Amino acid sequence: MTTLSTEILRPASYVYGTWHANADGQTLLDPVYGRPVAVISSEGVDFAQALQYGREVGGPAIRRMTMHARARALRALATYLMERKESYYTLNLLTGATRRDGWVDIEGGIGTLFSYASMARRELPDERFVPEGKVEQLGKGGTFVARHILVPREGVSVQINAYNFPVWGMLEKLAPAFLGGMPSLVKPAPQTAYLTERVVRDIIASGLLPEGSLQLVTGDPGSLLDHVQEQDIVGFTGSAATAQKLRVHPNIVGRNVPFNTEADSLNASVLGLTVRPEDPEFALFVKEVAREMTGKAGQKCTAIRRPLVPRHMVEAVVAALRQELSKVTLGDPARDDVRMGALVSMDQRERVRETLQALQKEARIVIGGQERELLGGDREKGAFLDPTLLLCDSPLTATGPHELEAFGPVATLMPYDTLEEAALLARMGRGSLVASIVTHDRTEATELVMGMASAHGRLLILNRVNAKESTGHGSPLPQLKHGGPGRAGSGEEMAGIAGIKHHMNKVAVQADPTMLATITREYVPGGEVREDGVHPFRKSFDEIQVGDSLLTHRRTVTEADIVNFANVSGDHFYAHVDEIGAREGIFGRRVAHGYFLLSAAAGQFVSAAPGPVLANYGLENLRFVEPVGIGDTIRTRLTCKRRIRKDLRPGETRATGVVEWHAQITNQNDALVATYDILTLVERARDAFDPQPEPLTPLGEASSAEA
Repeated sequence: MTTLSTEILRPASYVYGTWHANADGQTLLDPVYGRPVAVISSEGVDFAQALQYGREVGGPAIRRMTMHARARALRALATYLMERKESYYTLNLLTGATRRDGWVDIEGGIGTLFSYASMARRELPDERFVPEGKVEQLGKGGTFVARHILVPREGVSVQINAYNFPVWGMLEKLAPAFLGGMPSLVKPAPQTAYLTERVVRDIIASGLLPEGSLQLVTGDPGSLLDHVQEQDIVGFTGSAATAQKLRVHPNIVGRNVPFNTEADSLNASVLGLTVRPEDPEFALFVKEVAREMTGKAGQKCTAIRRPLVPRHMVEAVVAALRQELSKVTLGDPARDDVRMGALVSMDQRERVRETLQALQKEARIVIGGQERELLGGDREKGAFLDPTLLLCDSPLTATGPHELEAFGPVATLMPYDTLEEAALLARMGRGSLVASIVTHDRTEATELVMGMASAHGRLLILNRVNAKESTGHGSPLPQLKHGGPGRAGSGEEMAGIAGIKHHMNKVAVQADPTMLATITREYVPGGEVREDGVHPFRKSFDEIQVGDSLLTHRRTVTEADIVNFANVSGDHFYAHVDEIGAREGIFGRRVAHGYFLLSAAAGQFVSAAPGPVLANYGLENLRFVEPVGIGDTIRTRLTCKRRIRKDLRPGETRATGVVEWHAQITNQNDALVATYDILTLVERARDAFDPQPEPLTPLGEASSAEA
C-alpha cells in the first residue's frame, strides 16, 4: 500500500518560458477522503502573450527540425518520462484511480510517444514537409506537373483536455502536433491538473523539446479562445455539451479556426445472436462489460454504456454480470486489494446520481442500488459510487438511455430480437466513439459491422480467436482513429499518420518536373537527371543524390529468352509459349514475361562487384505498360528517386540507408513498356544520431563489469 503525502499541491502554469504560480485559487479535494489536495489558479496569465510566444518561439524552433529529428526527440522524451513514472503513479492515486487504472493513463500516454516516434521515422520522409499522393501530369508534353505537399501550420495547437486522462490526454495530442511542426498549449481539466503539471515539469526539465514547444495553463482558461488565430488549431476532449459551446465560440467561428472534438458518447457492445452461455464469447462479453463499467470508475469516454443482448439471453447475462461485478472491491485506490476507486470529485458523483435518477424513468436497476463495503476511504466525504446496471425492456421506444450519459460506473442493458434491431439500437446513440461486437459467427459480424459502421469511429469484433491479443473495447490506439460522428464530435484524434497531417496545411504545387523535384526532393519523371560517369551502385548513401541516373545498354529479346525463362520459372502461360493461342489473344503475338523484363533490366543496371549497395530491399508501384515481343529491343533508365536514412537498431553495427530508384524500361521506339520503384539497402557513414560503438576491451583485461 502506498502512503500519500498530506502536503497541499500548488500546480503552476508554464507560459512564455516561465513558471507562473499563485498562492490563492480553487481548492481541489481528494475524492477518496475529502481532504484538500491542491490549489490551482491561472490568475495573471496573459493568454494572448502565451499564444504569441508559441507562434514566435516554439513554432519556428520545431519547424527547423526534420520529421525524423522530431521523432527522435519524442522517443528520447518517452524514455525519459518512463524512467520517472513512479512519481506519476503516486499522484494518480490522489485522483481516485487505482494503479491499474493509472497504467492506461500514464504508461499508455508515454507509449503513445513511442508509437508516434516509430510511425514518423518509418512512414514519413526525413524532411520538414511531407509530399502526398502521386505527381499529376497536367500537360500532354510532360512539362507541366503538380503534387500536393504538407507543411506545418504556423500557429499553436491549443489542447483542452478532460480530467479522466491527465497524462494520456495531453501526450496523445502533443505527439502528432509536435511531429506536425506545431507547438502545444495544454489546458488540462482542473480536477487532475496537478498530475499533468508534474509530467510537464519533467518535460521542461529534460530539455529534449525546443523551448516554446509546450506551454501549460492549469487554472481557468479565461479569455484563451478570444486570442486564437487562423493558423492555430483547437482540440477538445470532454462532454458533448461543452464541445457544442466551444465550437460556436465567436472567435473560432469568425476566424474559421479548425476545431477537433473527441466527445463522450453512449458506446454500445453487442452480444451476438448466435452466442450461447457455454460459448467463450459469452464470458468475454461479460468480462468486457464489467471491466468497462468499473475501469477508471466508469469515467472513460470509450466506456460501454449500452450493452445490447439477445432478448432470450437477458437473464443469463444479468446473472453473470452480477457475479462478475460482485468481485469488484471498492475503496482507497492506494490499497492493493481495491479494484475500483472513487469518481474524480463530489460534484461529478452528484451529476452521475442525477443522471441515474433520470434514467430510471425508462429503465430499472437490476444490479447495484445498495452500498457495498468500502475498503478504505470515506463514504460521506469521498466520491464513491457502486457499479450499477439498469435494464431497459423497451429500448426502441425509450429516449433516455440513448441520450443521457451517466459518466461513472453505470450501464443500461438493452434486449434486441434481430441483428437489424441491434444495429439500429447502436445507431440510436447518435454517433459513438466505439462499439464492440462479440461473436464467432462471421456472417453475423459482417451484418452488424455494415449496420453500425456509419455511426461509429471504431468497431471491435471480439471472439475466442483474438481475445488474448485484443486491447479491449475501451482502448484507443495511436495507429487508429479516435473519434466518431455526430454526438461523438465528428473529430479525429491520433489515427496514425493522419493525426500528424491534421496539424499541417495541404498545398498543391504546380511546376515543371525539374522544379518540382527540386522543391520536393524527390525525382519527378521527365525532370533533369545527372550522369557523372560513376555507376550509381558504386556510390555510398552519403554520396548518392536525388537525380543521379544511369541509362543502360540495349538488349534485343529473343525467342530463346522467352523459352528459357518459361522453363526456369515454370510459367508456361499461353501468351508466352503458344504461338497459335497468342496470335488469337489480346496481343496478337507471343510476348515476353513481365518478370523476365524485370530480370533483364536488373542485368542491365546492376553493378556486380561488392560495394555500398548491400541488398535489394523491395519493389513498389510496378506497372506493365506495353507488351514486348520477340525482336523488340529494351533498355532501362535507373534514377535515384529519394533517400531514406535508417536508424541503427540494437545489435546492428553497419549504418545504412534506403535508396529508392525509379526504373523505366523503354523499347526501340522509346515507348515506356514498364515502370517501377526499387528499394536498395545502401551503406552509409555513421553520424551524430547513431549510438556510439562500445569500446573494445583488450584481450586479457577484465571489463569493469567483470571486475
